[in-house]
Amino acid sequence: MRDYGGYEQGQRLKEALVNLVFPRRCPVCDEIVPAGEGMICASCRTIPQYIQEPRCRKCGKQLLEDTALFCSGCIQKKHIFDYGYAVYDYQSMRKSIYRFKYANRCEYASFYAKDICEKLSKEIQLMEADSIVPVPIHASKLKSRGYNQAQLIARELSQLTGIPIYENIIKRVRKTVPQKELGTQERQNNLKKAFNISADVVKLNKTIVIDDIYTTGSTLDAVALELKRHGVRTIYFITLCIGDGI
Repeated sequence: MRDYGGYEQGQRLKEALVNLVFPRRCPVCDEIVPAGEGMICASCRTIPQYIQEPRCRKCGKQLLEDTALFCSGCIQKKHIFDYGYAVYDYQSMRKSIYRFKYANRCEYASFYAKDICEKLSKEIQLMEADSIVPVPIHASKLKSRGYNQAQLIARELSQLTGIPIYENIIKRVRKTVPQKELGTQERQNNLKKAFNISADVVKLNKTIVIDDIYTTGSTLDAVALELKRHGVRTIYFITLCIGDGI
């Protein structure tokens, strides 16, 4: 992983100038961050709950027992992706993620990416990935929302790690029902033929797929299936949140 100290210093200067005109909002409470406190209010720094060991060796979900290797979901379901990690417990950052996705809080992406690098530095290095690929959203949703939240995180993460981002390799070609409204089997059926490779990926070997929330892993499996069909050997993933019943 790139030593992002110099990059971060440059970003601080850039952000300081931008904040004079457009003050940064805290990704936790959404209030304007006081000058000198960085990306998050000092009083909010203890609110995000980070996923720690023991965690599932497949999906990265927090486990309750040190002796367990996999969560119940990954024991019951065979995934197409190889393995991955989430940074936050869903409940602690639920409101933050909602604003990020639906209230145009695009500035949160830099905070999320910084947290990913700080909490998963060793894990990312061990992946030895040659590419970062954001989970795409359908063109109609992109038009109405104006941005793809996974793409924003992926761009920031690429800058911090030096891993190249490939934004247009895979497209969402079928408009689907929101996954949160469906059961496990319905989610799998909902995503059939939803994604399509739009570029040559044979040159890619190990890819990190980026998304905002891990539920059952169906979306990541659907993306991983297309990438593996076209020659990508290993598919990792990183999401912001994971948790039961989300």
